[in-house]
Amino acid sequence: MTDEIWIIGATGRSGQTIAAQLAQRNRQAVLVGRDAGRLEAAAQQTGGQLLVSPSIVATAEKIRQQRPRVVINTVGPFTATAPLIIDACHDTGSHYIDLANDPDSLAAAFERQSRAAESEHSVITGAGFGVTATESIVVKLCAGRPAPLHVRVDMLPSMATAEGTAGEALVGSLLGSLQGRRISDGRLVPAPIGAEAMTLTLPDGTRATTAGMPLGELLAAHRASGAPSVVSASSAAPSSLPARTAVTALSTLMRWDWLRSVATRQLGRIHVKAKDAPRQHSWGHAVATWADGTTREGWLRLGEAQEFTGAVPAEIAQRLLTGSGRPGVFTPAALFGADIVTSCGGEHLMGS
Repeated sequence: MTDEIWIIGATGRSGQTIAAQLAQRNRQAVLVGRDAGRLEAAAQQTGGQLLVSPSIVATAEKIRQQRPRVVINTVGPFTATAPLIIDACHDTGSHYIDLANDPDSLAAAFERQSRAAESEHSVITGAGFGVTATESIVVKLCAGRPAPLHVRVDMLPSMATAEGTAGEALVGSLLGSLQGRRISDGRLVPAPIGAEAMTLTLPDGTRATTAGMPLGELLAAHRASGAPSVVSASSAAPSSLPARTAVTALSTLMRWDWLRSVATRQLGRIHVKAKDAPRQHSWGHAVATWADGTTREGWLRLGEAQEFTGAVPAEIAQRLLTGSGRPGVFTPAALFGADIVTSCGGEHLMGS
């Protein structure tokens, strides 16, 4: 087995950010992608070897042949890509990391717990901004206490948008996450997207509105807290009635696989204009309520959300290479503790 870190989807924004964060840690990655020209351009920024692979299926076979030590998957939709890559990592004992942030993808990863344990490698899913930021707060809120009755987590990313195309990977992930969900009585159940809107006053005095969105934070917060009732919300969720109505109609149409495939291709070509970050900081937020009426609240203050999303997989890969992992399937704070985020530039602000 080599001492390599592979980044699948290395020419995308997340892949390039992860490669840059690894370079800051004196680690170079093998950059994996479909386009040799774009891979060469990415390598000029961060260094590293190139591996051209035409598809996820082909990449899985290359993992079996070359046996990298750590594989970082940035290519969505993760419901389609993650099972193929995780299974290849099972066969080789390679550690696996992905940026999944929807309940179905996280649930599919957790179903592979037994095989990951048997293969004696670590599978870390949800290693991006939303899951990692909010899970770390829930872990701190619930430390040393019985399971709360209810947990709400909110993610408020702040990132600049670069000019370019939206991309099929991003659009595919978004279209696959249009079915609203929450956790009730310990189970995933349907819930309207954009419901339970709440205006939050952030620790810096600014205000922002978040609303229900079916994010991977649901499962991460549920597993971290044991709470039978969990809501995940985002500042990116539609909170107005017209927007919620439009999303509901679109989610009905996207149940047709062929239509979702066509929409993914077409929307992925849309030109996106450059846009400044909406606020100075990104924030994660969580509130937990217990049966005795006790409520605890916490925040995580970060810089630019995309940089954090690059730092988390890079930090995890560094730790895995130094033997800090354990066999099984985990989310980041479940494996490394809440303070994994402080190694990636985050700061917890906890209430009493």
